[in-house]
Amino acid sequence: MSAPASPAAGENTLGYAPGYTPGRTLPLRVEIVRQFRRRRTMAMFALLLALPWVLVVAFQFGPGSNGGNSLRLSDLATAGGLNFAAFALSVSASFLLVVAVALFCGDTVASEANWSSLRYLLAAPIPRDRLLRQKLIVALGYSAAAVTVLPLMALLAGTLAFGWNDIRVPGTGEIIAASDVLPKFALVIGYALVSQLVVAAMAFLLSVSTDSPLGAVGGAVGLVIVSSILQAVEALGSFREFLPTFWNTAWLDALSPQPDYSGMIKGVSVSVTYSVILIAFAFRRFRRKDVVS
Repeated sequence: MSAPASPAAGENTLGYAPGYTPGRTLPLRVEIVRQFRRRRTMAMFALLLALPWVLVVAFQFGPGSNGGNSLRLSDLATAGGLNFAAFALSVSASFLLVVAVALFCGDTVASEANWSSLRYLLAAPIPRDRLLRQKLIVALGYSAAAVTVLPLMALLAGTLAFGWNDIRVPGTGEIIAASDVLPKFALVIGYALVSQLVVAAMAFLLSVSTDSPLGAVGGAVGLVIVSSILQAVEALGSFREFLPTFWNTAWLDALSPQPDYSGMIKGVSVSVTYSVILIAFAFRRFRRKDVVS
């Protein structure tokens, strides 16, 4: 009885076609360019870059605040570039940035299914886990850019319009040197990124579960809306601390003269925990999904 024939030159023992390497399918640079060329990407970044300037115009030509000595964040927005950037981040984090993150992470897989191109990507063949990983990395990258670009543009716009001044703390009116606050502001942007991870993970889970990009994006935004409503129900007591939006404004404590980071630490732990669970469900769901579109 003759021995089994050895693999011919150029073949491999895994059954792949000659020259095929799973790890080289769908390179990140290809997915980055594909997503960047989409109109929704350009439109969203245009909106994020334009918003700080719109706010500057509103403050410059508006009737002005009647608060006098009010120490609300909105009334201190014109005190300097850092105050203005903090105000811009506070008014956008609860909705606009949520929509941006949900759009980038909720549209990434569902749009392929909606265009009937998902099955062709898998037939290329691109391993399912690699397809999801590449798309998740790019979606999170664009989400991070969206969350970062708005406060940075607001810092530039506010500095040009209102000057580079020391920051006035909302509520107390205390003055803190701008050089001391700038490193904290970088920490604030980082915390804003982490706090949006739940939105990103929920949108990504819905994106692999539906063929409708609008449904995935709307579902993630709906999660934030429901969480915000429940957050206002004081009867829930300490259970509200486990809501994904409860600690979203904890970054304000980092800008005080005696910064308190306990709320931010709790917010990070809640956000990361929910995100890991939701992303794990997304991969599990996609591995078992019968892709027909």
